[in-house]
Amino acid sequence: MNAGKSTTLLQSAHNYRERGMKALLFTPTLDDRDGEGKITSRIGVSADAVAFHSEFEFFKYVSEMQQKEVIHCVLIDEAQFLTPQQVLQLTLVCDQLNVPVLCYGIRTDFRGEPFSGSKYLLAWADNLLEIKTICRTGKKATMNARMDEAGNRVTEGAQVDIGHHYIAMSRKEFQLDKVSPVAQSLPKE
Repeated sequence: MNAGKSTTLLQSAHNYRERGMKALLFTPTLDDRDGEGKITSRIGVSADAVAFHSEFEFFKYVSEMQQKEVIHCVLIDEAQFLTPQQVLQLTLVCDQLNVPVLCYGIRTDFRGEPFSGSKYLLAWADNLLEIKTICRTGKKATMNARMDEAGNRVTEGAQVDIGHHYIAMSRKEFQLDKVSPVAQSLPKE
């Protein structure tokens, strides 16, 4: 959160457009904060995108679009919401259709659990680039804590809760051992 993922994606799309190249932009139907099929950064930059759901077939869509015009790049916002099948389809877009795919998203939820899409992206990606943000402690933030309306930390609930009520934290500040469902008992000192 607050690392500039959507801003970076939109900048990439602009760079392709500026050079007369076609980039396909995608965003999940789950994230309709600014309207379905809209990618919007917190600094106010936005672009229209194809809204995808869990049954959306990326390989088929890109292949069909390629028959109409040259596709130079595929850009995915909120990639953590991809299904494992969609991640595989996107690898085939790269490997068989020769179209680069750039995915932007977060690795884990508010309890430190990996999102399904993120797990497969991390496992299968040719390249991983981290867009960094910082914790209130000044350390690199790698985790996202969910907050309620009163500013209290939420540690239970559905994995997906769309909105801007998250705070980026370093792993130490996040206190993974207190929120993760992974059981661990350390020896007493």
